[in-house]
Amino acid sequence: MAYSKDFRQKVLLIREERGLSLLEMAELIGVGVASVFRWTKKPEPSKTRNKPATKIDREALARDVEEKPDDFQYERAIRLGVSESRVGRALKRLNVSRKNNTSDSFYEMTAYKKITH
Repeated sequence: MAYSKDFRQKVLLIREERGLSLLEMAELIGVGVASVFRWTKKPEPSKTRNKPATKIDREALARDVEEKPDDFQYERAIRLGVSESRVGRALKRLNVSRKNNTSDSFYEMTAYKKITH
């Protein structure tokens, strides 16, 4: 959970006014001591990660999407040797929709449409 900049600054101000240790302040507000320590170094909340994805090759994923645009995430995960959820997060970072092409749906491609109508 990310705490607001105002909250972090108030915590640090109270800590300074009362002369509390990091541990005492963390226990007082119910957060981890590492959080309070981090706020002393950088009170601004982070908006994004500072490092790229490490488990999945973005170029390989982009190639896979281009070559097989209608495949499911679990199929990509098997080919790339990663978990399905990791593929989903990587696709989101690449701004690739998870939705398959609906214009070539099962009903339009088969005789099912002819049988039922």
